[in-house]
Amino acid sequence: MKITIGTAVFTGTLYNNSSSEALKVMFPLIIKMTELNENEKYFHLAENLPTSSTAHYPIKSGDLMLYGNNTLVLFYKNFTTSYSYTKLGKIDNPAGLSYALGRGNVTVKFELINKKI
Repeated sequence: MKITIGTAVFTGTLYNNSSSEALKVMFPLIIKMTELNENEKYFHLAENLPTSSTAHYPIKSGDLMLYGNNTLVLFYKNFTTSYSYTKLGKIDNPAGLSYALGRGNVTVKFELINKKI
């Protein structure tokens, strides 16, 4: 996948699971993500996705996960947590991600690369 934040462009990998497949159907997705805890951005999707949540610790910068069944979360710092998430994918090289996301809310575009029909 391709993730665009302002002028910064990142590539990412979506995992092979039903949650990621359901998310891909929504692409291209342009959303205003909300800041939370100075380590993540989140967005409440209009539709629920299938879940397979497990406790994830540690969280890595660039992890893309689902909290509950409709909250898309993009993490931009490494930390540990006992919260449960469904893994969706990750940014392949998150260098510069924290800077690109900045402080506060931000518009992020997710789209597929080489979409197969």
